[in-house]
Amino acid sequence: MSTNVMALPSLAPGRDIDAYMQTISAFPVLTAEEERELAERFYYENDLDAARELVLRHLRFVVHLARSYQGYGLSQADLIQEGNVGLMKAVKRFDPSVGVRLVSFAVHWIKAEMHEYILRNWRIVKVATTKAQRKLFFNLRGQKKRLAWLTQDETKAIADELGVPVAEVSRMEGRLSATDMAFDADDNDDEKPAAPAYFLAAEASDPADIVAAADAEADNLEQLSVAFKTLDDRSRDIVQRRWLTEDKATLHELAAEYGVSAERIRQLEKNAMKKLKKHIAA
Repeated sequence: MSTNVMALPSLAPGRDIDAYMQTISAFPVLTAEEERELAERFYYENDLDAARELVLRHLRFVVHLARSYQGYGLSQADLIQEGNVGLMKAVKRFDPSVGVRLVSFAVHWIKAEMHEYILRNWRIVKVATTKAQRKLFFNLRGQKKRLAWLTQDETKAIADELGVPVAEVSRMEGRLSATDMAFDADDNDDEKPAAPAYFLAAEASDPADIVAAADAEADNLEQLSVAFKTLDDRSRDIVQRRWLTEDKATLHELAAEYGVSAERIRQLEKNAMKKLKKHIAA
């Protein structure tokens, strides 16, 4: 009896892959005769129930293929979902008169969707854009037997086998070994290379501008130091502790220390700042 697919909720892998596998394992594998009958019903009669049945009975095969791509560090659920899309495309194009099983025909479509997903999400910057680069990307990962860099002989052997230049193999190996880096990542970790943002040229990169800015800053500091000496000891202490220290004092703390009101401390601070600005501007 045909599985009542119309009564089933939408099957999509979630976080619990084991539960998803348990669900799809409930659908028995089709015999060659059952598969041919369903495929003919869909191909010749456009029977959508037959198409759904074909998809459901082959979902476990998609999971099997997705597990071979675990090394890319991507979500298995997303890979399976992309593979399911490829399976549906294969069912839509499957011609039962060719004489091959659906699984043999569908493997190309399933892998194509998974490959596309991997290339879109494995790196922020695309590692392979042409057909030849995509072929090299997946074959190179499969042929590297160890974590060390390929030797010249190994690189040449892979290039000859895949029919690509040796330089292209070396470039792809470099892309595979690279990692993503945030443009403006935290620069406090000495063990990690600085983010690209820290290598940008300064806005005032002209040496003349840098020297002029340094001279102006030194002149301002000198004027501030001279102006500071014109203040009385109490005003100087208030400005120092309110503006020039990391652990800044509050108005109430200074008021308690000097035995006056917080408003009086605020007035002293305001008058002192006016004197400093007037002296510097003179």
